[in-house]
Amino acid sequence: MLHLIPVPLHRLALRIGYKLRQQFWKLAKPDVAGVAVLLRDGEGRLLLVRHSYGPRAWAIPGGGMGAGEDPAEAARREIREELSCELAGLEALHAFEEDLSGAPHTAHVFTARPIGELQVDGRELLEARWFAAEELTTITCTRVTYRRLKTLGFYSNES
Repeated sequence: MLHLIPVPLHRLALRIGYKLRQQFWKLAKPDVAGVAVLLRDGEGRLLLVRHSYGPRAWAIPGGGMGAGEDPAEAARREIREELSCELAGLEALHAFEEDLSGAPHTAHVFTARPIGELQVDGRELLEARWFAAEELTTITCTRVTYRRLKTLGFYSNES
C-alpha cells in the first residue's frame, strides 16, 4: 500500500515520523527492540546503507521489531522490505543494550549472506554499498553503527 504514495511524499513522512519518534522516546522512554544485519558478500565485504531520514551517514541495515516478534524473523523481514532479498546463513552475533533517543533499546545483531540481487527501496533507503574492512575507517558511520562495529571487532587495527 505504501508504494502508492509518491516517493518524495513518502520520504518526507519518514523524516517527520523519525523526528516525532525521537521526541516520543525521550519523553515516554519505552523499552524498544530492533535488529541489524551485517550482510557479507563472497569477498568478505560488509554492506552498509544510507537512510532517507535521520543522519546522512552509513548504517547497518535493519529496523524495529514488532511486539512478540522473533528477532531472526524481524531480521529477515527488515532485509526483505529494505533490500528485496532473502538471507542465507543467518546467525545471531550479539545483543546490544543501548540507549536510543533516551529510551532503553535492545539491538539484536545478526550476520548473513544475501540471496539474489539487492534492490534499494528508494524510499526508506537512498543507497547501499559494499565496503572492504579497510574502507570502514575512511567513511562516516552513524554513532550507533560505529559503536556496534567497534564492539564486534571491525576497527581492531586502529592506531
